[in-house]
Amino acid sequence: MANYLTLAVAGSRKTQGIVEHCALLPLERRVLVLTYTRANQEELIRRIQQYAGDHHHVEVMGWFTFLLRHFARPFLPFKFAGKRVLGFNFDGRPNRMAKGMSRFLDSNGAAYGCELARLSHELVAESKGALLRRLECIYEEILIDEVQDLSAHDWELVDVLLQSSITIRMVGDVRQSVLATNPRSSKNAKYSYAGAINWARERQDMGLLEIRESVTTWRCHPIIARFSDSIFDPTWRFPETLSVNETVTDHDGVFLISTEHVAEYVRLFQPQCLRHSASSGNAFKLDYLNFKVSKGMTYERVLIVPTKPISKFIASGLHLEANSASSFYVAVTRAEQSVAIVMDKAGTSSLPFWKPGRLATGR
Repeated sequence: MANYLTLAVAGSRKTQGIVEHCALLPLERRVLVLTYTRANQEELIRRIQQYAGDHHHVEVMGWFTFLLRHFARPFLPFKFAGKRVLGFNFDGRPNRMAKGMSRFLDSNGAAYGCELARLSHELVAESKGALLRRLECIYEEILIDEVQDLSAHDWELVDVLLQSSITIRMVGDVRQSVLATNPRSSKNAKYSYAGAINWARERQDMGLLEIRESVTTWRCHPIIARFSDSIFDPTWRFPETLSVNETVTDHDGVFLISTEHVAEYVRLFQPQCLRHSASSGNAFKLDYLNFKVSKGMTYERVLIVPTKPISKFIASGLHLEANSASSFYVAVTRAEQSVAIVMDKAGTSSLPFWKPGRLATGR
């Protein structure tokens, strides 16, 4: 089997694994590395230049650029004779009743981002194999980073790639599914966000894909790693995280903190403060990052202002729905040594409360 998906936990050095894979490839191998966000693209470019700078046939590209360059621009005339893609409209949307070319391109000829994957998939069929043959001539291997960010018609395109002669390698952590290429589409909704695990398991059962688990985190303290494993309901069947973080400080673990002690805690430990969105955490004047914005970042300590569902999960053990669980998982796993969660009532939780004058490790 030539197609692989590595499901990696937070802090497992996913990006570095891609870079090291590229560095070990033959110099002449033609490789494309895809990812969704611009920040990930810049990080991949920087690291590949550092570790595999002599591999001149390794190319890094954004997902939408990939669809424009290899699907929409060269093959649009197969569907709309004499027409060209003249730009990219990320934020715009076609009229609900739009049909034909106006479904996919705005009045200036720019492709709608929300319809680009659908257009690309239709062009695969319209080209009668020419599109895929061209892609197979250009690349021998395609790597997709943060695969859980894909959505809607993207999955149709990945299905096409899995059945090509190109080796497909994907890396991601569906537990960190807080971004999506097309969040408003209902297409393949069952595979959106954390549901991507179902897409992967189905393809493995079909013999199209081999799933590999990468369960080691270099980032999170063992107590944080164990707590992060508890966030998703066991029915998701995620493997247990193994922490190799052996750093010991005077404040390690996961804690609850009452509102009256937040200011003192922040003064003593200077954690990165995280909240779900700008509408939460207003009770405290702190320097926040939103959960989604913090994805990909690492801090020694974090303080989390929980949403009502998160507070209920901690106090009662009632598991979160998938999107809330993913957001909370991202927030918790930003931390290396300690996580503090603002709550006044612990309910049935066994998490210790931090109090001023106490630097308990939480072990």
